[in-house]
Amino acid sequence: MRILGIDPGLNVTGYGILDSEGDSITIAEAGVVRTDSKAAMADRLRQIAHEMQEIIAQFKPEAVAVEELYSHYGHPKTAIIMGHARGVIFLKAAEAGLPVFPYASTRIKKSLTGNGRASKRQMQLMIASTLGLTQIPEPPDVADALAVALCHCRALMHDNPMVAV
Repeated sequence: MRILGIDPGLNVTGYGILDSEGDSITIAEAGVVRTDSKAAMADRLRQIAHEMQEIIAQFKPEAVAVEELYSHYGHPKTAIIMGHARGVIFLKAAEAGLPVFPYASTRIKKSLTGNGRASKRQMQLMIASTLGLTQIPEPPDVADALAVALCHCRALMHDNPMVAV
């Protein structure tokens, strides 16, 4: 099964595409979509939508796994902005007929490290180890996207995926 994992963001959206067959998981592609921070919000969202459509068309995933919204009470604007990016990602997945599986960051971390409060560095090291990489994935947005995809792959292996939304 081919999974597209996404770490949504307005400035940088990370994506990682994993192929899962039995216990074997390999990377098909990983990268980021960067938007122009000086551009209007609508233009930035259109760019994310266009890039997601291209990625979906090129790599033909069977499902999309996305990190759930998280908002610290002191930074609600961050969650709202991230919600805009998630919205266009959900739209492009729906237009392609793909199910979308949201995962909380604590579940993602726990599925990879056994600790729902693992540090970003611990996550990067575990992703590199799990996928047999010689270096940790950079930038962190790529590592986060691969982590979401890995979490979904592991959930599928244990017949315990989140419900598609």
